[in-house]
Amino acid sequence: MVARVPMIARVAGRYPALLALLAQLCAALLVGGVIVVAVQFSSWRPSGLAAGLLLGLLAAGFGRWFGLSPWWWWLNLGFVPALLLVSGAALPSWVFLVGFLLLLLGNWNSVGERVPLYLTGARSRQQLAGLLAGQPADFRFVDLGCGPAGTLLWLARRFPQAQLVGVETAPLPFIIAWLRALPQRNCRIRYENLWRTDLAQFDVVYCFLSPAPMAALWAKAVAQMADGAWLVSNSFEVPGVPADQQVELHDWRRSRLLLWRMPGVARA
Repeated sequence: MVARVPMIARVAGRYPALLALLAQLCAALLVGGVIVVAVQFSSWRPSGLAAGLLLGLLAAGFGRWFGLSPWWWWLNLGFVPALLLVSGAALPSWVFLVGFLLLLLGNWNSVGERVPLYLTGARSRQQLAGLLAGQPADFRFVDLGCGPAGTLLWLARRFPQAQLVGVETAPLPFIIAWLRALPQRNCRIRYENLWRTDLAQFDVVYCFLSPAPMAALWAKAVAQMADGAWLVSNSFEVPGVPADQQVELHDWRRSRLLLWRMPGVARA
């Protein structure tokens, strides 16, 4: 396997959207070059959709080589074919602008914080509830990057004496989560960066982020979380720190819950 250039690996970690765009441009140049040569020296003329599919496959391949996460591979694969299919529909131009803005507002964290929108599945939710059942009835729980708050609200209804908080900075999921949580008295949604959240307030910290922030999150958790509190990560490991407990979820994503019992300082 060809090793990636170190600079590309660093960019993949910090600015994945830029590398996804670069993958699209590389694929477009390669496909464009093939088409120009074909026009000059043969009678072969690929259809627009065939060219788009080839471009998508190459963009996904470049994205994988650049070190992007699988979420970006699928985005690169489907972007141009989807654009070609939709462009043939009789839609006003503003529809495309609205679609782009909604996509941007819903996945804002993937650009700046390298955290795409992941939704907690039903099995994860049920296993998480089973783990929380062992906590005192008035436990304090935070979901770092709660998205539209489906899991958070489900847990809030199941544990009415607990205090649950969700933090989110992607504008569209935050608005949806905030509106949904209004009737739920034991659940609050904050428009807050997870790095500004004081983890010392909580007995259980849950996250479903990406590999990129896990090392920094672990350092923050060790510095802030109380002795005996739990950090729970859906699927993503802390580099070099084995989990104290793992719960396999046996779903199509091969998800698992990883739990660390914190050796922090005792609460005052």
